[in-house]
Amino acid sequence: MNKTNQFPADFTWGVATSAFQIEGGSAADGKGPSIWDTFCLNPNNIKDQSDGTVACDHYNRYREDVALISSLNVDAYRFSMAWARVQPSGKGAWNEAGFGFYDRLLDELAAKDLKAHLTLYHWDLPQGLQDDGGWMNRDTAYRFADYAQEVARRFGNRIEAIATHNEPWCTANLGYGNAQFAPGVADAKQAIQVSHHLLLSHGLAMSAMRTAATSARLGIVLNQWTADPATDSEADRAMAELEYARSVQWFMDPIFKGHYPELALRAHGENAPVVHEGDMAAIAQAIDFLGVNYYFRSFCSAETPPRTAPGKLGFTDMGWEIYPQGLTELLVKLNAEYMLPPIYITENGMANPDAVSDSKVADPERIAYVQMHLDALKAAMEQGVDVRGYFLWSLLDNFEWNSGYAKRFGIVHVDYATQERTLKDSALWYRDFVTQR
Repeated sequence: MNKTNQFPADFTWGVATSAFQIEGGSAADGKGPSIWDTFCLNPNNIKDQSDGTVACDHYNRYREDVALISSLNVDAYRFSMAWARVQPSGKGAWNEAGFGFYDRLLDELAAKDLKAHLTLYHWDLPQGLQDDGGWMNRDTAYRFADYAQEVARRFGNRIEAIATHNEPWCTANLGYGNAQFAPGVADAKQAIQVSHHLLLSHGLAMSAMRTAATSARLGIVLNQWTADPATDSEADRAMAELEYARSVQWFMDPIFKGHYPELALRAHGENAPVVHEGDMAAIAQAIDFLGVNYYFRSFCSAETPPRTAPGKLGFTDMGWEIYPQGLTELLVKLNAEYMLPPIYITENGMANPDAVSDSKVADPERIAYVQMHLDALKAAMEQGVDVRGYFLWSLLDNFEWNSGYAKRFGIVHVDYATQERTLKDSALWYRDFVTQR
């Protein structure tokens, strides 16, 4: 299944990771604790009772990992910075040893001619800020802007692109809405207020980074999906419309239209966020790129019990429906609804129960998944959507948040006992595919 690479010659091909999921070194060289370090202390929070103390030991093995990336012939590497590594309490003094790690990582990437795409926040808030109220505290948005400005000042001319946030929907809804993720709060009103503070922090950080005169392109990464009614019933259609408004439009409308979607605001009622004067103007400034993470569609059934998604192409090891055409539909819909900057698919991939056999890892399901989604992406581009790159999630098997190490998203297998890396068949396929440019 090795189709020809029909994408533009200047299309960016990459792989992606995040700090807490791979770095380890959880207290190394002055790093402070994050909310995920704290969350993992309660064994009930993580399905296999594991934590991110060592993870993939990338903090010590980054040279080996960058060499792996280079061997895949990709152009770019998307990764996140651990805020508590460079500013242990989220305010006050910077940790030079922490910045030193990212300095060396950027040197290594440059030496291999790999472009760095940095995410400032991939869910690991310094615990010191959580102690002050975390994202419920409006002041955290200002602390985030200080952090963003310092990173842009130091590294802004060595980085291709900087995203403020990865998937603020998850931070708000899984961290504060249903307690699945750190900090483990289950409160609908808090989740909605947090979503506003995250958007505000994005806007403040954009302004702060622009004052640092960085050459990097600046934007945000949002997880998105189409919301499809399970049937043609009025109830299912209404549910799908509200789901789309509360998830996709809730983050897109403030950035691109300067207001929250009316349908979602009405539905939130008394839980609607407190918005200060000037907030929406801060949020709605121009961005240089939009990162889109796509894994599945939302299948909306108002019946009891709800109808489940048909899954004609199967389900991933996360239980997520494989639905590649949803990527085409989503991108075409966004393109019609908003004045968009260039788009990067910043995450797309699947968890699969992979195992090493004879020093190889056969994962034909993942190869098929990626191929189908690339076909869907090409279809959207042919309908006029300006997509500039694709980052496969993930480079390495890693700490999959509240699933621990039980779910493997990597195109490189990691034996957590020995830290041995083994390229899966999907890594070899991806290498061959991008080499065809």
